[in-house]
Amino acid sequence: MQRRQFVRTGTVVLGAGGLSGCAGELQRFPTLKAAKSAVLELGFGEVKLEHPSWNLSQLLQHLAQSIEFSMQGYPEMRGAVFRAVVGNTAFAVFNARGAMRHDLADPIPGAPALKPQLLAKDGIARLLAALNAFEAWGGSLRPHFAYGELDKAQYTRAHLMHLANHWTQIRLAPLPR
Repeated sequence: MQRRQFVRTGTVVLGAGGLSGCAGELQRFPTLKAAKSAVLELGFGEVKLEHPSWNLSQLLQHLAQSIEFSMQGYPEMRGAVFRAVVGNTAFAVFNARGAMRHDLADPIPGAPALKPQLLAKDGIARLLAALNAFEAWGGSLRPHFAYGELDKAQYTRAHLMHLANHWTQIRLAPLPR
């Protein structure tokens, strides 16, 4: 490894390490209970998506996949160096902010295709089932495809931040009485 590259990589790693103990207040969903409540609300109003890449059901399937894969294993992983340096740093920054920003149209690498014909109520049910399964999960968690090894508390925050980031696309109007 060339000295310049080592210095840059070392700086990134040290920068992430300096943030690893910092956890900013979660900005949208402070708990899994709050996230589940928001998911349930989707069944009781008219949902509009801003800048949609997917329909509501596909969005909910995507969110469920990310939670399910944390328990089952991701179908494709980024390289070990990417996870250790870039992914670890990204998670540290997101964690310190209490919020993440990512491309809301990106599917999980290698994940099964999202089904556009699936009803929104089925997407809601799948996401709630994934959240409940994760909350009850007592086994070991699989490495994140980009962030690498996360413990249960870190994964909980990652999932809550992921949901919150996608929730920026959702506008819910109550059903008329």
